[in-house]
Amino acid sequence: MGVGVSLSGLASAVANEGGIGVVSSAGLGLLYKQDPGDYLKNCIWGLKEELHKAREKTKGIIGVNVMVALSNFADMVRTAITEKADVIFSGAGLPLDLPSFLTPDSKTLLVPIVSSARAAKIICDKWQANYAYLPDAIVVEGPKAGGHLGFKKEQIEDENHSLEHLIPEVVAIASQYNNKKFIPVIAAGGISSGEDIRRFMELGATGVQMGSIFVPTDECDASPVFKQVYIDSSQKDMMIIQSPVGMPGRAFNGEFIRSVNSGNEKPKGCPYHCIKTCDYTKSPYCIIKALYNAAKGNMDKGYAFAGANAYLSEKISSVKEVINNLKEEFEIAQKKVIINNF
Repeated sequence: MGVGVSLSGLASAVANEGGIGVVSSAGLGLLYKQDPGDYLKNCIWGLKEELHKAREKTKGIIGVNVMVALSNFADMVRTAITEKADVIFSGAGLPLDLPSFLTPDSKTLLVPIVSSARAAKIICDKWQANYAYLPDAIVVEGPKAGGHLGFKKEQIEDENHSLEHLIPEVVAIASQYNNKKFIPVIAAGGISSGEDIRRFMELGATGVQMGSIFVPTDECDASPVFKQVYIDSSQKDMMIIQSPVGMPGRAFNGEFIRSVNSGNEKPKGCPYHCIKTCDYTKSPYCIIKALYNAAKGNMDKGYAFAGANAYLSEKISSVKEVINNLKEEFEIAQKKVIINNF
């Protein structure tokens, strides 16, 4: 959902419906060019602007996603806290020092994103030992998520690494700290229906994180061309790619990916160094430019990250319609369980 897909428009619409709307901090320096040539400074300005815009549109809960892998991770975290974001979600690496950025008067909640119970345990113990702080929630992102995945390629289809397997494990870890703090566990990755929500809550999750289902909405900040990819694609278009940042990722296949595979997209330089682990001299293409181009509708020069069930989208809807539909599906699933238990 990064680089222009989930910004103030989508985040505020989700917040207005009672969810937590999330602004992605990735690539904001490409979207905001107040100071030409100073990408890092523009990222800070862009995040401030997006949070201000979101606050003008909603009184609901607004979060910020800040990937650990970002070269300007610290800048984005400090800005989110200074601007009083309600929540920071942080994954794509272990955010072991995230509590160090809190100020005495800050009220921003800190939620790490993990892909294993081991990672959850490491974060909880490090935060507790170093900062006397425990996560305000933990997002568990399984291998059916869109974008970069915290799994090796061979683990993606391995049942032992499925979200259904991971949720009870992380819930068990979180429960070890109940005498100090209740840590809600949030399921994420490939969740696309109210029945899915009910199923993961049965496994112990307190809530869910959903991304792809909100791309084909009126309020999504990406180009209509980008949204239409979700509508027009089928399951056979879903694929796992190897990202320049060294991680596998799930995306829709397209002309740009085929061009990459043919060796035609070699970057000539790196004006941003947006990801710590990315070496442009060894990269087949510049990922931030590809994601920016796609979000702007130039699909010949980019591609759409998407969750495993993103191809199920059939039309452009409003965020309100999507959430109401999820609520209805959830209620139907609940009633089925009650009936079956009689």
